[in-house]
Amino acid sequence: MLKTGVYVDAENIRFCGGYGMRYDVLVDLANLGNSTMLRANCYLAEDGARTKEDPEYRQKLYRYHDVLRQCGFKVIKKFVKHFVDDEGILTTKANADMDLAIDALLQARNLDRIILLTGDGDFIRLVLALQNMGCRVEVIGFKNVSTELKEAADSFLSGYLVPGLLPISNGDGAVRHRGVPINYNTERGFGFMRYFVTRPEGLHPETVFFHCSKCNDARDSLFLDSSNVFEFKVVKNPDNSNRTEAWDITLIDEA
Repeated sequence: MLKTGVYVDAENIRFCGGYGMRYDVLVDLANLGNSTMLRANCYLAEDGARTKEDPEYRQKLYRYHDVLRQCGFKVIKKFVKHFVDDEGILTTKANADMDLAIDALLQARNLDRIILLTGDGDFIRLVLALQNMGCRVEVIGFKNVSTELKEAADSFLSGYLVPGLLPISNGDGAVRHRGVPINYNTERGFGFMRYFVTRPEGLHPETVFFHCSKCNDARDSLFLDSSNVFEFKVVKNPDNSNRTEAWDITLIDEA
């Protein structure tokens, strides 16, 4: 059984495409297969002055903290600091990177696997240190993820591709998936979308055929880049022997 720790750089995730992330889904992900979640830490910012002065902000923030704790996360708060720089401009700062790094290094002695949610390249050295301690480090991020961080990790997975981690708005009630394009043929305008489904043993990759005519933006360059993320419906095409295809394709995250 793999002992897993989850460490969330909440401010980075929130500002880089992960606003509204479902922490309960993250817990389920950490417990799939032969893995059990032993530690779960979430590092976030709080404006102490605003907490005292703004009841609505305080209520909303503490309700959010309660949800995290109910999901099994330890909440580590970094209070926002306000200061005036040399040019007289008011600046705010609340960086919990050091807290996350120290906790992960200390707790890694009892862990086999670490899931790190961030896109911040400042954590590259942490990733390498954890690997040298014998831990497998998996990074999950949304937008603006450091290329060097992706390369340093044992694996990188776009948070958009984890089923349910970031809810999809389904106006018509149809089930939609998120995936990336692979094996696109520019001459014939078709390829495949790779996406994931959740199974008890872990995330399982699936592929489905698509034609560029089913996308609202049919630029070939978008389908040639396998880091671009699309939303789509999986349907059976009655005009093609009920073949399973991706329809109603929309680009949601361009690399």
